[in-house]
This record gives sequence, structure tokens and C-alpha cells, in this order.
Amino acid sequence: MKTEKNTVHLCNFSCKWWIDVHFVTKSFPSPSISFIQPPPHGPELSRISVTNTSDEQSNYSSNEEAACIHLKDIHMSGRLMEDFVDAARENTDKDLETCGVLGAFLKDGAFYVTTLIIPKQEATSSSCQAVNEEEICAIQNEESLFPIGWIHTHPSQSCFMSSIDLHTQYTYQLMVPEAVGIVLAPTDQSRKYGIFRLSDPIGMSILRDCKERGFHPHKEPDNGTPIYEDCPNIVFNPNLRLEIRDLRQHS
Repeated sequence: MKTEKNTVHLCNFSCKWWIDVHFVTKSFPSPSISFIQPPPHGPELSRISVTNTSDEQSNYSSNEEAACIHLKDIHMSGRLMEDFVDAARENTDKDLETCGVLGAFLKDGAFYVTTLIIPKQEATSSSCQAVNEEEICAIQNEESLFPIGWIHTHPSQSCFMSSIDLHTQYTYQLMVPEAVGIVLAPTDQSRKYGIFRLSDPIGMSILRDCKERGFHPHKEPDNGTPIYEDCPNIVFNPNLRLEIRDLRQHS
């Protein structure tokens, strides 16, 4: 989650590959509120295609292209972002950010996002910080989930990654190189959402060496490579069920 200290607490986990890819049905002893989203009709998988819009952004080194090619695919429910927008609506109407954590399992060389955890949190119009993060860790450990990324809203800003967002994203990619940062910007008329990652190695190196706190600029790479980029490895899977664990609704 975004914090003024630019820190994220990520959890250790052990992995078990017993979950069925197409019909992920789980029973949790936790008293938190849960919603199960059934898979929509239709067998098609939809892959995001990424097109660079400038010559500078397309001028990647061969190492960066190779890193991109070897990213594992991430399968997501087609309703993930729509459902998160609905869950965040009350905060959005108040011009407050909302954040969540994505949990996935790994099978046959691909990640499958099956769980969206919305933690208890404190928010402003430009920041969001999870509290009681041990509850997130408990769910990840209990279900052997990889922390495959995070999602948050920009209720009154455009769709981009702020400097604090970039530091948060860095901690996720240190744990899982494929980890994503999803930004939802309902008032941005040109782009409602983005699924981003730090470029590797350039973006990751810049964030590793940055010691600044709070909102601050980052130096653009000399070779024109962006610090962060659209994720090329996202697959919207209509057969994948999503469970939403909204911890805000349980005191």
C-alpha cells in the first residue's frame, strides 16, 4: 500500500498447487465478508496488447526485451476492476483513494488471480495506507497465495503511477518479478485504468537507488526507457472466479 514511508509489508508463504484453474471454490474460516464472482459465459481469453506511443519508449535494449518475453502470464477475472470500482465507490464519492491486494496461485507456468483483499485502511485524496496488515498476511499464508500485485484508485486524478506508487510497486516486484500495479481513474476521460510494472532493469534500478520519501520526482533514464510501463502479460480469463475479501466490513 502507499505510505509516506514508502514501505510495504509483504508476507512469507508456502505454495500448494491443488487449486482447479477454471473453478476456484474456497471456504474460509475467517469471519470477514466475502463475495464469490461466478465465471461469465464464453470460452474466450482476452489478452492485453501493448503499443508504444513514442520512438523513445520503443527503444528498449535487448536485455529489457528479453526480460519482458520471459514474464509469466497473469490471468485475471474480467470483472476484477469493475468489482473493485464498485467496492471503492463510497470512498471515490468522497474523493478518497481505496487500495487492495491481489493474491494468485501459480500453475503450469502462469499466475491466476483468485483473491482480491481489501484491507482496513486510511486514505486521503492522494494516498492510501493499509492498517492491520497482519490480516492480509494471514489470508495469503492460509491460501498459499503469491502477492502478485496491488490495485488502487485515483478518484480525482489521472491514470498514472505517482512517485509513492512507484516505491510501492518496487517492493512488490522484488518479491514477484511479474507483480503488477493497477490504477483506476474514474474521472480520467482519456484512460480509465492502467496495469503497470516497473521497467526492468532500468526502472527497478532507479527505485532501488532512490532514498527520497513522500512525493518527489525521479530522473528519467538517459536512453529514453520509461521508469514504468504497461504490462504485456495480462490475460482476462472469463473462466476464472474471483473472491473478494473486504476486511473493511468486519470490525
